Amino acid sequence: MKITWKPVDQHGVISSKQSRELPDTAFAFPGKRKEPLTDASHVRNAIARFDQTHDVSDAERDQAFANILAAAKHYDIQVAESDWRQLGKLPHTPNPAHGGRR
Repeated sequence: MKITWKPVDQHGVISSKQSRELPDTAFAFPGKRKEPLTDASHVRNAIARFDQTHDVSDAERDQAFANILAAAKHYDIQVAESDWRQLGKLPHTPNPAHGGRR
């Protein structure tokens, strides 16, 4: 699967205006511009909310997960899953927002 994600300088909380200004390559789902991957927190959020993303095909999910893995590597986040179909099964990537450890 071709990775389309590329790091951007925008980090932290992103306003709607800032999100609109991000390139498609900053998103897990670039064609739909869903799930920005602009920092470690956003990458963890994209993993945690992956199954909540609607109106995307399995091919788009394949690409999004490849983008998430690339962003996770860039931000030094360990991801236990090797395929998006494993998300929601244990062991799951630790998420500090849910009391997990990194």
